[in-house]
Amino acid sequence: MHKYKWGVIGTGKIAHTFATALAHCENAELCAVASRTDDKAKKIAEEFGFRSFYGSYKDFAENSDAEIVYIATPMASHFEDAWLCLENGRNVLCEKSLTLNTAQTEKLLAFAREKKLFFMEAMWMKCRPVYRKMKEWIASGAIGDIEYIKADFSNFIPFDENDRLFRADCGGGCLLDLGIYPITLTHDLLGVPDEIISSAHMMNGIDMSNSILFRYKSGAFSSMDNGFEIQLRNNAIVSGTKGFITLGNWFHCTEEGALFDREGREVEKFEFKDAINGYEYEIDEVHRCLDEGFTESPLVPHSDTVAVMKLMDQCRSQWGMKFPNE
Repeated sequence: MHKYKWGVIGTGKIAHTFATALAHCENAELCAVASRTDDKAKKIAEEFGFRSFYGSYKDFAENSDAEIVYIATPMASHFEDAWLCLENGRNVLCEKSLTLNTAQTEKLLAFAREKKLFFMEAMWMKCRPVYRKMKEWIASGAIGDIEYIKADFSNFIPFDENDRLFRADCGGGCLLDLGIYPITLTHDLLGVPDEIISSAHMMNGIDMSNSILFRYKSGAFSSMDNGFEIQLRNNAIVSGTKGFITLGNWFHCTEEGALFDREGREVEKFEFKDAINGYEYEIDEVHRCLDEGFTESPLVPHSDTVAVMKLMDQCRSQWGMKFPNE
């Protein structure tokens, strides 16, 4: 069994969560971690057992022996940080949303292909067992043709002008942070919509909440509500001509899904308890792809990453929302 040497760029909350999963994956080696200061890098290195730490991303990219790098910096930094790693021959797993816009995404993915390196957006939802079971049910024809999707992702988060979520210069706003999940779900199941109807509550240059409707020529549609201002249950339903599927609260990381027939009778229930914290599945997918010599994941292909980014660009265009560093 090959043990892959992992590096992590960023030392925030998501980096800690990911490092926790890495530390419990037997074929992952915690090789190096980087921050913008030595103190922060050293602290997380000591906490999780990374062999080395770096006080600059450039020093890390040029001198560490990491084979695959997880990028956990704010959205506005993803493009620059991922480019730096690719430029120095590192495979990359980059947090979602991959970049601020489609142009950046396409340029980054083209560079990864040019360098013949593995690159994947960290859309962990697509790698999780319940999500994959949902795809199996749909592929089997259990719910027939999809007619309706309802998926929400809205958390009440007290406003903090210093938090990256509320800063336009950090790529803030709920669309790129939360809305990407319902949009990814809808695109994965129904493809590119024929019409997008959306609105957003804007403040300080970012969307505090939004409501998005995708319509399709088939008559199918998807309704999605996202935001930082109210708390929703964040569950999802996928309804078809023969039945429907429910994904439990926090649908993007739920451990429970259920299949129902057209009359609402439960046909099958699927429950799967995470072995660590749920991030292990995308780590396993990265390892599988590297073992197979893939440069992109079949579960999270580059084409899907680009398509979803285009849909989010269209929503932002309807709201007149543009990041200062685009």
